[in-house]
Amino acid sequence: MRRLNASPSGGDREPVPAELIDRCKRGDEAAWAQLVDATHGSVYTLCLRILRDPDDAAEATQDVYLKVWRNLKGFRGDAAFETWLYRVATNTAITKHRRRGRKRTHEAGMDDEMMSAIPGTASVEASAGARLDMARLDRALDELPDHYRTAVLLRDVYGLTTAEIAKETKTSETAAKVRVHRGRKRLKELMFDEEKDR
Repeated sequence: MRRLNASPSGGDREPVPAELIDRCKRGDEAAWAQLVDATHGSVYTLCLRILRDPDDAAEATQDVYLKVWRNLKGFRGDAAFETWLYRVATNTAITKHRRRGRKRTHEAGMDDEMMSAIPGTASVEASAGARLDMARLDRALDELPDHYRTAVLLRDVYGLTTAEIAKETKTSETAAKVRVHRGRKRLKELMFDEEKDR
């Protein structure tokens, strides 16, 4: 799989203008509304892909914008605003997922392995640029353990580096690299097996 430069919602978007961010930093409410409107779909999609639940994703998205509003003045522009925003969203969604997982594990007496297969949707493109069968990809992603699916999505859809994935998932860089490698390998196996059965 190749690394995509598309927005999480699928499709390329214009970067958020620095002037709009500056206006938000000065407390311009109209600018803030414009910023949220321009990025909300991508943030929600990212949260949904990690959490696999629309209600949880909506709550996480609200939390993301609350954190961004509170910390926007500290954004120095060392990286693209979208990169920073997606990091906040990723961290928020993963934290919510961990809390939800601990709660469900406690309530049901289940371990993390039994909680790994949570259904959802996502899309990527093959390295040759040809469109994959999205329904088949969806099914394969559904079968990936959650930690592999998250690593693959963060790397191949959202373009995070191994170091960034390690930071967001609170693992070592080696573990993050292994998760991406094994997740990609398993995803290809699942898709290939389904294709052979057709």
